[in-house]
Amino acid sequence: MRFIGGVFRVLSDTTWPDRKQRWHDFISILEYTAFFTVIIYAFDQLIEMGLLRVISLFSK
Repeated sequence: MRFIGGVFRVLSDTTWPDRKQRWHDFISILEYTAFFTVIIYAFDQLIEMGLLRVISLFSK
């Protein structure tokens, strides 16, 4: 039972962010997610175009 007591002690000693900081962190996560989604989509399109060109070369 000392483990569970230690867990609650750590949780009570932790400094939790306020409402403004939580929203700031949430918006930052959304921005990073959108940015990397666009980057991954762009690379996916480039790779797909390259593969289609290679396939068309061998299909002639």
